[in-house]
Amino acid sequence: LLFLSCIFQMDTTQESYLDLFPLDAIVYLTPDSENGKYACFRHTGTRAKVYVLGGLVDESIHKKLTLQRAQEQSLQTARLPIREYMVKTANTKNYHSETLAINQVFDVLSTYYETRSWPAALKAGVSSGKGYGLPDAVK
Repeated sequence: LLFLSCIFQMDTTQESYLDLFPLDAIVYLTPDSENGKYACFRHTGTRAKVYVLGGLVDESIHKKLTLQRAQEQSLQTARLPIREYMVKTANTKNYHSETLAINQVFDVLSTYYETRSWPAALKAGVSSGKGYGLPDAVK
């Protein structure tokens, strides 16, 4: 797992995030979250949020596993706002997926941190192979 704090500090560890941070500071990023109004890089009170990026090898076998894990641990969840800023594109496989690899999520988050623009961030991290594009690019 990769931990990303709002001040853009990143670390990896073998320790559980549950042992390292208070529950109310943890946001588990999962494409299955209903929370698309993503509040990344905003502080709540005096405590910054810590974002957990999880990784799965096969999204079709483990559907909603990350959401279920977060709910079992009573954690807040969020997803990248792909549905809010992007549109489905026509493609030969009729394939559309909001599930991204960890490096793609990191690219989105780091670009958002730099630009504060979700369209720019999503363009940087969501490949056309996912079946989504920005509205102005699809026309």
